[in-house]
Amino acid sequence: MKALVIRSTGSFASVMTEDGRQVECRVKGIFRKSALRTTNPIAVGDKVEIDESKDGDIAIITDIEERENYIIRKSINLSKEAHVLAANIDQAYIVATLHSPRTSMGFIDRLLITCEAYHIQAALVINKADLYEHNDKDLDLLADYIDVYTKIGYEVFVISALSGMNTQELREHMQGKICLFVGHSGSGKSSLVNAIQPGLKLKTGEISEAHSKGKHTTTFAELHPLDKNTWIVDTPGVKEFGIIDMERQEIKNYFPEFFDLASDCKFKNCMHLEEPGCAIKLAAQNGDIPPERYSSYLGLMHSEEISGSKK
Repeated sequence: MKALVIRSTGSFASVMTEDGRQVECRVKGIFRKSALRTTNPIAVGDKVEIDESKDGDIAIITDIEERENYIIRKSINLSKEAHVLAANIDQAYIVATLHSPRTSMGFIDRLLITCEAYHIQAALVINKADLYEHNDKDLDLLADYIDVYTKIGYEVFVISALSGMNTQELREHMQGKICLFVGHSGSGKSSLVNAIQPGLKLKTGEISEAHSKGKHTTTFAELHPLDKNTWIVDTPGVKEFGIIDMERQEIKNYFPEFFDLASDCKFKNCMHLEEPGCAIKLAAQNGDIPPERYSSYLGLMHSEEISGSKK
C-alpha cells in the first residue's frame, strides 16, 4: 500500500496511508536515494510502499518512490554525512527574526541556494513583527531585509505569530502545497504553525535571555495536515546550515540576480571573483544587485564546504 511519511526517527516512521490511516512502520534494510551518505534513509515527505501483512503491530516500509526534490544539509556531528530535512517539498518558508534570536543574511542565503539547487520554491517569513514596530533601528533593518530579498525576486512575509498579523495571508499562500518551515531555534516556527492552524497545539519554547538563543522544541521533522491538500513540515531549529554536495563552479547558478548580468562579463566562464571585466562585481559595487548578497556569494566561494561533487 502507498503511504506518505509524516514522521521519521531513524529506524521507525509514522506514515499516512491513502485511506487516511496513521500507521507505525519499521524500515526494512537500508535505502539509498542518492550517492550521498545520509543519517536518515527515510525522510518526512517521502512517498513509500508499506507491507502490513506481517505479524505484529508494526508495518514494514518496503520501498521509497523516487524523490521529486529534497532539502539537505551537512550533518552536525558527522561532517562527511548529510541529513535530509524533508523530501517532495512544494514550498519552503525560511523563518527569520531580526533579534531574539538574530537571523543573519548569510544563514538565509545558505538556505536559499540550497532551495535553488534542489528546485524548491522559497520565500522569506520575518516573524515577531510585534517586537519591531516601536523601534526605528529594527524598522530600518526590516526594510533592508525586505528590500534585499524582494529585489531579487523572493516573496517576503512580515508576520507576528503572537498577534496573528498577516498569518491569514501566509495561510492562503500555502494552499495546496507541502510546505516546509525552517529556521533557527527560537525563531517561532512552531508558534507560527500554531497561529496558522491552532488545533495542532505544537510545543513552543522560550528564548534564553543570556544568549538570545532559542531552545529546541521540535525534536524531529514532522508533517502536519493543514487541510485536505495542504501540509506543514515543522522542523527542529537549525543553529547553522552546512552546505553539502555542491561544487564552486555551480554556486553562481543559485543566485538569481546574477542571471541577466552574467552575460555582460568579459569572460564566459567568469566566476565573479577577481576576473577583469566582471559585470557582477561591478553591479555589487554600484548597488545594482544587493552588496550583501555578493558578500554571501564570496563567503560561500571561499568556504571549504563547497568542494563536493553534485550528482
